[in-house]
Amino acid sequence: MSQGTLYADEKIRGVLPKAIIKAYNLDVKVAAPDAAFEKTFPLKKIPAFVGPKGLKLTEIIAVSLYLCTNIQVLNIADPETKLLGKNATQYAEILRWLSLSNSEILPTIAGAFGPIIGRVPYNKKQVDEANAYLEKVNAVVEARLAEFTYLVGERITLADYFVAAQYVRGFNYLFGAQWRKQHPAITRWFKTIIAQPFLKDVLGDVEFIEKPVEYTPPKKEKKAAAAPAAKKEKPAAAPAEPAQQAPKPKHPLEALGKPAFAVDEWKRFYSNEETRETAIPFFWDKVYNPEEWSLWKVDYKYNDELTLTFMSNNLVGGFFARLSASTKYMFGCMVVYGENNDNGITGFFLVRGQEHEPAFDVAPDWESYSFTKLDGSNEEDKKFVNNMLAWDEPVDVNGTKREIADGKVFK
Repeated sequence: MSQGTLYADEKIRGVLPKAIIKAYNLDVKVAAPDAAFEKTFPLKKIPAFVGPKGLKLTEIIAVSLYLCTNIQVLNIADPETKLLGKNATQYAEILRWLSLSNSEILPTIAGAFGPIIGRVPYNKKQVDEANAYLEKVNAVVEARLAEFTYLVGERITLADYFVAAQYVRGFNYLFGAQWRKQHPAITRWFKTIIAQPFLKDVLGDVEFIEKPVEYTPPKKEKKAAAAPAAKKEKPAAAPAEPAQQAPKPKHPLEALGKPAFAVDEWKRFYSNEETRETAIPFFWDKVYNPEEWSLWKVDYKYNDELTLTFMSNNLVGGFFARLSASTKYMFGCMVVYGENNDNGITGFFLVRGQEHEPAFDVAPDWESYSFTKLDGSNEEDKKFVNNMLAWDEPVDVNGTKREIADGKVFK
């Protein structure tokens, strides 16, 4: 008999419950949020859990503790494992670290890197304040781990797995080589915990950055300066050999040559014609040639960290601004679906060539998105592209229809 259903997706807060289920082979179904989830949990917060006898739980701490106690995880696989500590004192200490991490570590990390990668509008003062406060919190963790191997007791507990999972984004974006050198205890502990199969089987490999991600402001077009009047000079007796300027590096897609149909012409047509009636048929009949272009579904990886829909749309705008070097080689539409504090970002791009990376890696935050190649001859893929062009139908997200709240066109 099933012991329940965990609703979770790829969000960081879903890592630990999924790890518990996988590590101990619990008979718990893991499902993406769907219509049943939304009906059961009107606030739509994940992770969420539905258990026996009508049990309904939200909040990661409550869900994780239930999986560890009521499903008797301590008696499965390894009786020596003490995820919740060996006594009441250790249990209280574990709760302390879970609460500290969920309220102070993860939100502060998000506040420090989110604006830098364009996830939310950039405000230097807010980013500086977030980094300053994060260092205060890190000092508490570093002090503990400088004297002890683990956060609680001398064995790995739920506190270590929980906090390490919520530190992942910090190591993804903020904690470069210099930071790791200054925080040896946290670094040593983090590497130890994420190497355990318990987390590694869910997280995969965590790559360490050399330098923190830096904010790149959108490029502004500069007005061409008027050329100064040439001065008359006497010719030099023995002119030096003129210095050769280094050739301007070409975009890697330049080597593909010009396509049969210019993408700029399509961009003008799309802007000036009725979308469903005229532009979409024109796109499939005249523009899209699978030998010259590829279609890509682009999804934001961290929808759990999005808040207000207008801020999510600003994030898309920042991403587009950083893609400006590839304007000649692609066209795209991305939308924000859902509502405030429960929204996501998806869209499609028409890209010159058959690979997405040469076009997107001009933007420092391109790896915050996932890319799925679409097939223009597949009706479902074609329907998705059409809706991204028209914005007149809900978006299908894991079987649930979500209304489009806003969006932007890359052209």
